[in-house]
Parts: sequence; C-alpha cells; structure tokens
Amino acid sequence: MTLRIKHRLFLAFFAATVLVVASMFVITKFSFERSLLRYVNTIEQEQLARLEESLKDSYDQHGSWDFLRNNRRAWMRLIASSRHEKSSPTISPKEWDQRQADAPRRMRPPRKGPPPMHQMFEWRISLLDADRRPIFVPRNPTVPTSYRPLVIRDRTVGYLGLIPPRIIIDTHQQRFAHEQRRSMILISLVVAGAAALLSFPLSRRMVQRITTLAAATHRLTTGRYDIRVNATAGDELGQLARDFNSLAQTLESNEQLRRRWVADISHELRTPLAVLRGEIEAVQDGVRQLSSQTLDTLHGEVMRLERLVGDLYELSLSDIGAMQYRKTQIDLLEVLQQSLEAHRAQFAEKGLTLLPAPHRPAKLPMLGDPERLSQLFTNLLKNTLRYTDCGGQLRISIEVRDGWVQLNFQDSAPGVPEIALPRLFDRLYRVESSRSREHGGAGLGLALCKNIVEAHDGTIDARPSPLGGLWIAINLPRNGSNHE
Repeated sequence: MTLRIKHRLFLAFFAATVLVVASMFVITKFSFERSLLRYVNTIEQEQLARLEESLKDSYDQHGSWDFLRNNRRAWMRLIASSRHEKSSPTISPKEWDQRQADAPRRMRPPRKGPPPMHQMFEWRISLLDADRRPIFVPRNPTVPTSYRPLVIRDRTVGYLGLIPPRIIIDTHQQRFAHEQRRSMILISLVVAGAAALLSFPLSRRMVQRITTLAAATHRLTTGRYDIRVNATAGDELGQLARDFNSLAQTLESNEQLRRRWVADISHELRTPLAVLRGEIEAVQDGVRQLSSQTLDTLHGEVMRLERLVGDLYELSLSDIGAMQYRKTQIDLLEVLQQSLEAHRAQFAEKGLTLLPAPHRPAKLPMLGDPERLSQLFTNLLKNTLRYTDCGGQLRISIEVRDGWVQLNFQDSAPGVPEIALPRLFDRLYRVESSRSREHGGAGLGLALCKNIVEAHDGTIDARPSPLGGLWIAINLPRNGSNHE
C-alpha cells in the first residue's frame, strides 16, 4: 500500500519531533545526573574538610596514628562525627534492608537491594601517614585518589583522600533523581503527543495546497487554460502557485493566438484563391475573354499567394529553429546600399524621395548574415513602398555608439496610432485604417524582420516618425553571437 503525501508528512514531522524529544531527554538526563553527582561531591568535600579537622585534633591529642591502626570502629566514629547533622548517618547493609522494609512503598528508592559498599562515603576515604603508608584505604580502588595533606604546626602528619562518587546511594537523593526522571519522561510523552496532534493538521493543510495545485494542473492538461489558483502565500508553495497562474495565462494567450493565427491564415489564403477561382470560372463560362489583362490579374494573385506562402514558410522555419544563419564579417552599409539600389526605381515610380543620411560613416563592419540582413532591409523598404502615400519621403539614418549600430527607417504619412505600435510585429496584424489588404500585405513582413533582428542579438521597435509616418528603429551589435 502506497502512503499518501499527507501521511508521509505526518510521519516525517512526528518522527523528527520524537527524535528531538528523545535526544533532549537523553541529554537532560545525562546533564542532570552529572550535576547531581557534582552536588554530592561538593557536600562530601565539605564533609571531608570537617573530617580533616577531626583527624588533626585527634592526632594532636594522641601524638600519632596508632590509635587508629587496626581500629576500624574508631575510624568509623570519626567519620560519623564529621557528618553534617542534616546528612544521613552511616548505615550498614543490614540497617539498609530494615529501612527498606519499614519505609512506605512510594518513599522507597527505585534501586533494589543495599547500596554497594565500595560506593558509600566511608568506604571511599583513604588515610595515609606521613610516609604515605596506608592506615585505611578502599579495597580495589577503581580510580586514582587525590590526597590533601594533614598539616599540624607546619608539619605534615598524614594525607587524606576521597574517591569521587560514581553513583547516588543516598535515599533522598535517589528519590529526587527518580522523580526528576519520571517528570522528564512525562514531559517527553506530553510533547510527543502534542507534536502528533499538531503534525496531522499541519501536514493536512500543506497537502491541501498541493492537492489544489495537482487538481488545477490536471484541469490544465485537459485544455482548461482559464483555471487559476490562490497565490496569496509568500512561501515556496505560494511562488509555485504564482508560477502556475503565469503558465496558465501564457497557455491561454498562446491558445488564443493560435486560433487567431489559424483564422487569419485561412482568411489570407481564401482571398487570392477566391479571386483566382472567380476569374477562371468567368473565363470558363464565357463571361470574360482570356486576354492578357485577365492573365495579368491571375498572375498577380498567384504571386500574392506565393509571397504569402513563402512568408509563412520563413516564419515556420524561424519558429522551429531551422532557419539557417551564416554569419561572417560584413560591411552593413554595403548590404543596406545594395538593397536601396534594388528598390530605387520603385521609389522613383511611386514618387517617394530617399533622404540622405546625415553623418553617414564610410563603413560599418560587423558580424552578420548578409542574405538575412538584405531580407530585413527589403521587407522594410517594401513596407514603405506599400503603405506610404505618393510623393512621400523615407529617411534612413545611422548612429554608432558603444559597440552598437542603430538604423532608423522614418517614412512620411500615413502614420500608425500609438496604441497599435506594440502589435505591429505580431503575425498577420495590420492597421486596417491605413495599411489594409488593398496594398497587398499580409502582415508577415515585420514579424519576419523581428525574427531576423533577434537572431542577430538585436532589438527592433516601432515609434511615431517625425515625418508623420512610421519610425522603425533597429539596434544591432557590432559583434553578435554566431547562430548557425
């Protein structure tokens, strides 16, 4: 059975919390026991200091340690007299068993049996004479003992040492430690339970947002591009929701463009085909004679259809990245001049004037594809020939700065409304009021121009011309990247 994300998140949160709580429990328990042992050691050091004074007084009275040699009872009495009155008295294992039997169950220490003899205070004390010979020492000491000298009137008469405690054997201290451990266990269980209660709604809330995005994505794959999700959160899921909305909006816009593109292409192809069909059927029915004028009309529509199909083919090649660009070091001014010479007769026939460019450089060396750049200039010149009123003007100026060259094509009236300028480079878009189908354009020339300029790492934009028409500004780098 596959776990759902909600359950996986819950288990992850809960496992992390349990691990943290268990780690804190172990660390706190270790720290508490070490602190309690340090506390017990401090008390024993105080007791050892009192025992030291008692031993020095007894030695001063007897003049030697003979009163203690082989006299454990006297040794135990000295130790007992050094105990603080609030401390527990020295007890034997038999007394320990009796107290365990008489004490209430809730007051008994958790450890069963008498305390280890070698861990009791009196069994961890060492006494040496001035020559460091043992008087009383622990049996089989497990750790080295640090000794303090017993000095009487500037003369060292012996050494007193104490092995630090390793476990807690005092009844009250054991009970206190047991209660602290029990409290820590209870707190750990409460924290783990609270974490479990909080992890479930938290994982559920997080998964709910993921589920919403998954459902919206599923609807997006079915073609519902109008779907949107709530994107008010500021975290990563909120950013993912905003990206999803942007993706859905882009897909919706692309779908609308695709439908409009198909409709426009169908309309553009239908017009010349309808004219061709009408002319041919008129000749077939005998309404019109097959004259040179009729053939010219048919030839014109075929050429218009050929240009439209050719432009569509060029755009399709550009879209799939199949349009070839062979960039070499060229003179951009020479390519522009060749395009102008090829169309100079058409400009003269329509009465359009080519204004000279001010501050024209002698050469413009750059990296580019001469054929594609010639196609760019040809499309712009044909655009002026097609739409500019007779007797108009075209000014082509050149500016060079910071490794870039800017070409400005400024023609005279009619102009383009500013609201339509950003869309001039869209495919099949035309301003019907001044640049309609009667001029022979299909709205693909400027789209091709944009693709060519961008393939040369440049930019192209449209502005109102100072001459009253359209201003096309092209910025090209002098050394572009080599796109093949």
